[in-house]
Amino acid sequence: MTEMLPQTLKTKWEVPAYERQLWLGKSQNYCVVIPVINEGDRIRHLLAKMAAIKVSSYADIIIVDGGSTDGSLEKESLKQLEVRGLILKTAPGKLSAQLRCAYAFALEQGYKGIVTIDGNDKDDPAAIPQFIASLEGGVDFVQASRFLPGGVQENTPKSRDFAIRYIHAPCLSLFSGFKWTDTTQGFRAYSSRMLLSPDIAPFRDVFMSYELLAYLSYRAPKLNFHCVELPTVRRYPVGEVPTKISSVKGNLSVLMVLFKACLGFYNVEKKHD
Repeated sequence: MTEMLPQTLKTKWEVPAYERQLWLGKSQNYCVVIPVINEGDRIRHLLAKMAAIKVSSYADIIIVDGGSTDGSLEKESLKQLEVRGLILKTAPGKLSAQLRCAYAFALEQGYKGIVTIDGNDKDDPAAIPQFIASLEGGVDFVQASRFLPGGVQENTPKSRDFAIRYIHAPCLSLFSGFKWTDTTQGFRAYSSRMLLSPDIAPFRDVFMSYELLAYLSYRAPKLNFHCVELPTVRRYPVGEVPTKISSVKGNLSVLMVLFKACLGFYNVEKKHD
């Protein structure tokens, strides 16, 4: 369904190179994108949960692999767990690069909206129908929040809890004009309308590591896209912090990205005649 995209818009996209390793075709109006890299049993547990609540009956499941080497993404097993797509990022970059690959692919297929959930099995996929219902109702950006009434958090590292509540979310709330509570969460949903906006322009090489999440939380409200938060469940396993962000260097990088996003560093440059 590439004809649904304005070709003049697509030609401006900067999308990392990727390989389509499994694609069974589009069957729903929405998709769930799962970024992974060496998640082992965690991704299988997540997919089993999604199969149990029949996510595939209302959304296509697409995995975007950052280069796993642990054998966790065997194609026949994925098919049995109702995964319809597996794409492998072959270019450099971390999470933002993976997401650009997956979002470009999904938009080319003509999906109306995209839900993203981390592949490390910390989030409860039971909220996915609510995310899709919000998109159907005209919302452009749905953010999961463990901190809203009705939300649940378990075993969140104290340093991370502090950073989210008192640094990350307050900064993005102040500079975006929208009251956010859980801004580092990767469990989100976006309308295709928002992702295709030339003022959002997510397909740029400036988004290589963790910039895209902070940028969208800042930029979408500023451009008056309809944003909401929904209460969700996020559980860290006891004694383990499944994350790709290193404790010191990685967290400093996340803070630098936050400040750049809030100061408009990633905004689209307006060209003047």
